[in-house]
Amino acid sequence: MKPDMKKVRASTGVATPFTALFAALLLSGCALTSSFQPTPAPVAPSSFKELDSRWAAVKPAEAQARGEWWKVFGDTQLNQLVTRAADNNTSIQTAAARLTQARALAREAEANKLPQFGLGGGAVRQTLQPGLGFPPGRALSTFSANANAAWEPDLFGRLSKASNAASLDAQSREALLQSTRLLVQSEVAQTYFVLRALDAERALVRQGVEAYRDTLRLTESRYQAGDVAELDLARVRSEVAATESQAFALDRRRAELEHALAVLLGEVASNFTLAEADWSGALPVVPPGIPSTVLTRRPDVAAAQTGMLAAQARAGIAQTAWFPDVALTANGGYASNQLSDLFKWTSRAWGVGMLLSLPIFDGGRREANLQNANAQWDEAAIGYREQVLNAFRDVEDQLSGLRLLSDQADAQTRAVDSASRATVLSTSRYRNGYVSQLELLDARRSELANRRLALQLRAAQYQATVGLIRALGGSWETGQGQAKAAIGSAPVASAQGKAQ
Repeated sequence: MKPDMKKVRASTGVATPFTALFAALLLSGCALTSSFQPTPAPVAPSSFKELDSRWAAVKPAEAQARGEWWKVFGDTQLNQLVTRAADNNTSIQTAAARLTQARALAREAEANKLPQFGLGGGAVRQTLQPGLGFPPGRALSTFSANANAAWEPDLFGRLSKASNAASLDAQSREALLQSTRLLVQSEVAQTYFVLRALDAERALVRQGVEAYRDTLRLTESRYQAGDVAELDLARVRSEVAATESQAFALDRRRAELEHALAVLLGEVASNFTLAEADWSGALPVVPPGIPSTVLTRRPDVAAAQTGMLAAQARAGIAQTAWFPDVALTANGGYASNQLSDLFKWTSRAWGVGMLLSLPIFDGGRREANLQNANAQWDEAAIGYREQVLNAFRDVEDQLSGLRLLSDQADAQTRAVDSASRATVLSTSRYRNGYVSQLELLDARRSELANRRLALQLRAAQYQATVGLIRALGGSWETGQGQAKAAIGSAPVASAQGKAQ
């Protein structure tokens, strides 16, 4: 019997256009993907205003060791507090948990590239329907045991891009953990130094209160003897009360800072107490030359950079939606209505298959997803640009702050010396009756205010020093020892290019 050639030609005629249509759709997928250029990152400046031209652009080095930078202050109590914060701070613990989640998602994305295997089995007993020719009440048991496998070939790189994006997310989370550690360390140090400055200021104010009280007792005796007027007595009482009020305000401020320090340490504020201590440590001097790699260790900049790269990878994933999805499947096992016959050779069953999915019309859903992914990529690039700009600003702020605070502290030292000399002279002249009590009180008030301002400036210098260390991403020292080269600029990566 000869085959019907008309039917053969008809079948061939259908298959050929379909193959051509499939190829056309595949090629159109490449043509439909849009090109996108995100906002570029800022260009690194050739120099910083505060350090002339001693800055050079270098590659990111956020993984470089920072060391225990807080030990440069030589304060044992501070060292203990930073260690306690590293163990119990809730922000660090939260960042560590998020890093663990990101790493787990990265492993999951990598696992999607590998073949998947599984085993299964089952037992079913059911009543057969009489209407299909079976006697009423007839029941049938079915037993099965099988193995299955599935694998999706990564023909267009979708799985690789997803794995790369998840890996970049994990790197970003790791950098954010480093950033959180550095932030907590610096906040502990700054809060601690503010507390120590307040202790010194409170001691100074208490000394002023005692001095005013001595003056008050002397003035009361002279008033009772009729040597001074009641106005003089009222002035001294006013100074005593005003200075006592300032002391109470400092006590309240210290309590608030102590509670804030307890939270940084991850401890209950009700159970935490930091005893008063002398604040006699010398302020560490920032070296004039710093290696070009230290500023690149800023973990927040590294996190923004890897986040931008992850968004770029996801934009590439969105573009692969125009390509077909292919999945290979296979299964094999045994099935029988008798448990004793389940694993007999005659009960075997198997199957292989290939699944192909190619969307043709989706109402613009894929294009919308791609536009969304590109917008997220652009947002991440803008965020990275902003982070780099803030890094430059932070360093400029702290360097200028240290320079100006040093000049201000020198001027304030001269003011304290002059105010102290004025108090000594006014006390002598008052005892000899050359000046009024009002002039003496003014001299003491001026000396107290200048001494308090000097303490506040010293605390501000410590704050700016810690702030500079944080702005540089850690210590100004490297594994090779003390820095002697020039400071380097923050990492600046290009954000241009299209999703692949």
